[in-house]
Amino acid sequence: MPEDEDPIRVIYDASYRRLVGQLYALCGNRGDAEDAVQEAFVQAVYHRRRFLEMDRPEAWLRTVALNRIRKGWRRRALARRVLSQSSAAAPDDGFGLDPDHVALVAALGRLTPVLRETFVLHYVIDLPVATVASELNVAEGTVKARLSRGRVALADLLSDREGADHV
Repeated sequence: MPEDEDPIRVIYDASYRRLVGQLYALCGNRGDAEDAVQEAFVQAVYHRRRFLEMDRPEAWLRTVALNRIRKGWRRRALARRVLSQSSAAAPDDGFGLDPDHVALVAALGRLTPVLRETFVLHYVIDLPVATVASELNVAEGTVKARLSRGRVALADLLSDREGADHV
């Protein structure tokens, strides 16, 4: 790395797209995913010294972005309760992604936030069970149980879609 190159910029270039993809899989909205990751990088700049001393800066960025997504979910849930709104809007069109990918993101959006987070961290981001447990501050057995419930729920949701497509 050249001396004049900002280390946060290097981390940004290496991980921004990956983090946006991971958060998009989690929340089903590319704009929200981009906003959350950008906010995480703003926090990294704000806490520059501490951020640059971290062993796993990308994990910290993911945690900050996940927390922003969770905050948005809570805010929208409160607004729906207060305003007695119906369900949230459908997920993005996926920017030209294949229909199976869009169906998976939509199905992930129908899981509970806890199952969705666990499922995405393990299967989409490809973190080991122990790392997922550490990031979510739960026991490994809890992660395994959530993964099992998530697989069953997704199988049901996706098989419903296939049945509807083939009628």
